[in-house]
Amino acid sequence: MPDFSQLPSVEKLAHALASEVTLPRPLITGFVKRSLVRWRERLAAGEDTERETIEKDILTTLKSFASSRLQPVINATGVLIHTNLGRSPLGQRATSALGGVATGYSNLEFNLLDGKRGQRASYLETALAVLLETEAATAVNNCAAALVLALRTLISPEKNEVIVSRGELVEIGGGFRIPEVLETSGARLVEVGATNKTHLDDYAGALTEQTALILKVHRSNFYLGGFTAEPAVPEIASLARKHGIPLVEDLGSGAVMNTDELAPIDHEPTPQEALRNGIDLVIFSGDKLLGGPQSGIIAGGSNLVSRIKAEPFFRAVRCDKLILTVLQECIDDYLHSKGGGTPDIPVLNFLSTPLESLESRAKTIVKELEKLPARVTIVETSSQTGGGTMPRSEFPSLALEIVTKGTGLDTLAAKLRSARPAVIGYLHEEKFLLNLRTVFPSQDKALISALREALQ
Repeated sequence: MPDFSQLPSVEKLAHALASEVTLPRPLITGFVKRSLVRWRERLAAGEDTERETIEKDILTTLKSFASSRLQPVINATGVLIHTNLGRSPLGQRATSALGGVATGYSNLEFNLLDGKRGQRASYLETALAVLLETEAATAVNNCAAALVLALRTLISPEKNEVIVSRGELVEIGGGFRIPEVLETSGARLVEVGATNKTHLDDYAGALTEQTALILKVHRSNFYLGGFTAEPAVPEIASLARKHGIPLVEDLGSGAVMNTDELAPIDHEPTPQEALRNGIDLVIFSGDKLLGGPQSGIIAGGSNLVSRIKAEPFFRAVRCDKLILTVLQECIDDYLHSKGGGTPDIPVLNFLSTPLESLESRAKTIVKELEKLPARVTIVETSSQTGGGTMPRSEFPSLALEIVTKGTGLDTLAAKLRSARPAVIGYLHEEKFLLNLRTVFPSQDKALISALREALQ
């Protein structure tokens, strides 16, 4: 018979662990119960261990579980749109407005002028259309949902073929692939061209009575080079119009400003450019280069957008009041700066911050840390936009290089991750770096405090 005597009491262990982690007591108790069930199974299977080992294991896994709770972190990786760290941070205007709407009631679907039921997102949709210089626009809860929704709307049992160039059959985050997204919508994929070359004749030759639309997918997370070719968008648009079928483009990254004017990086195609070039419907993310919340934006001709909003699936993926609030304030930021200046959007500020500013902050931090048993120096490095956008977007940045005395780099990284707020740096060529481009100036004091604690 297995010996279960070494299993600790649920209540006693939960009480002891409550001083180690700041979690609700019922959650700790429930976690301990589940852990002891697993240990009982291991002991029944013949594993031999001591109570101290069991308690230590449960404490370790409980701390790991507690650390998974959403919390602020300092992003010192230099990656502006870091998917693992929540993508683009929100601007002050958006977060201030969010507090007011989230903590009370709002006119989500109420007309303040006549006291009757109002239309959800009417302000946002008009503001988006103005910003994107198009007839109509709307938003749903993410970009993949926007694409599925558009496809579901535009295909039918009689016309369900969607033409896509083989060079644009991309895989997006989480292992999802464009062919799989099309399959989810009920569309039938028709591949044209080759990986590196697609010609206008390839599109023309694929058109049939069953063609529902032509889909272009921007290669926002990789690039093709060398022996490549593809027709210009106006040429594809002309072909689509001639045959009376819509031309849709998934731009993904959502840059609505000229990125090459903000930093020494490539120009990222904008929705405005796509629509001017003849795209009938453009789709892009709200939480990447736009700098807003997770959302998928759909813009183009009013007839197509109206059809999409009438699709029953639209309700399943529509935005709630929190997303709508943040997105409307983000768009207002852009509209207020239209004609000159840069919107007060963190990802755009990070892009455009000059090296001189980073150097000034870096010198201050180094001076604050000069008495610690470690060498902290300023080194040149680079930053990336990240988040599946602009794969060739490296541009100059500065970082703090930490050389410790007696503490391994992995240990230092772990100590910084356990700080409050956690500090996320990175190892590069056996050096530990903290890239300042993605650290808010207001976080410098917290960064200094975390480094002092870790390096003492």
